[in-house]
Amino acid sequence: MRYVALGDSYTIGTSVSAAESWPSQLAARVPRLELVANLGVNGYTSRNVIEDELPALPGLRPEFVTLMIGVNDVVQGVPDAIYRANIDLILDRILGSVPSGRGLGLATPDYTVSPQGAAFGSPSQQAGIERVNAILRDGCEERGVQFVPEIFAISQAVATDRSLVAADGLHPSAAHYARWVDAIQPVVEELLLPSADR
Repeated sequence: MRYVALGDSYTIGTSVSAAESWPSQLAARVPRLELVANLGVNGYTSRNVIEDELPALPGLRPEFVTLMIGVNDVVQGVPDAIYRANIDLILDRILGSVPSGRGLGLATPDYTVSPQGAAFGSPSQQAGIERVNAILRDGCEERGVQFVPEIFAISQAVATDRSLVAADGLHPSAAHYARWVDAIQPVVEELLLPSADR
């Protein structure tokens, strides 16, 4: 099943190898998935996904798509209303590109607990992570798209376990991404079951 991952630095796996990114780890654990493209780019916002990542979908012919986007919208102070409109457009495009039930939204992690997290925005901006997660969750629920909220809570373990942080002091380590996949994998496997077996 052709799998395309959309997102930002967390999706592309900044500061870890390509094989250690969570989309690659997910595809390695779920044999039915073939990761044909990880389109995540460091620093990308929801607008960048619309302008640069969505146009690639027709040529990639995805059968399964994941979306994790929002942290850079928070850091750059994108208003919630604009983020919400962007998410609505992105989700609608995803649903127009894959079979029913083959899209998945994922919460943005809490970067504020990482050693370098405080360098990326004021406390009020950092609190926006929970808001963008709620907006993406609501957009998914409105469209019957599954959403994985656990990423935010899992990421908070960084506060007491620095082995979960990559060398840059900000992004997740490979071991941290593996914990995300622990939460994502069962949801994906359920989605990939034939309709009669769900």
